[in-house]
Amino acid sequence: MANANAKRKEDRLAGGMTFKGALLHDLLKLNNRLMAPFSTHLAHRYRISLNEFRLLMTIGALGRTASHEVAELTGVNVMSVSRAVATLQRHGRVHVERDTGNRRRKWLTLTEEGQALYDVMRPQSEKVADYLLAEMDEAELGALDALVGRLIDRLEEKDEEGRSAFLEATKPEED
Repeated sequence: MANANAKRKEDRLAGGMTFKGALLHDLLKLNNRLMAPFSTHLAHRYRISLNEFRLLMTIGALGRTASHEVAELTGVNVMSVSRAVATLQRHGRVHVERDTGNRRRKWLTLTEEGQALYDVMRPQSEKVADYLLAEMDEAELGALDALVGRLIDRLEEKDEEGRSAFLEATKPEED
């Protein structure tokens, strides 16, 4: 398997892609492969989208949180969080309560049905993590954790105006 991946990367490099570009494509592939168990085993069975799943898992882990905090923790944009919360609420999986001290804040908690679904999905998430990371030792896991943290920090940097430095730096050139 390692040889096949090395060959694909070599082909991309020979085709003019930079090493960093090829690595980015590998990260995107990794993300897609990580989502396969969700789409294969959970999405249809429980009628839940990927964003709804991510929110359910985050709310379940925290117990109670605000929707803007879920957006920050998951990296899902605020509009997608809002849509996912509305769907989870419509399906009776999340309870939404306005904060009396801050009317713009919505507190999210799992309903009994949401908690039952979380209890089914949490072990599935652990299975994915266990499978993916089983062959790594503690030092490798620590190094991977540090690298992933650095990448997330980089993507979350703000420019002087408070905008996403990543989105500003990756804007297409204007015609």
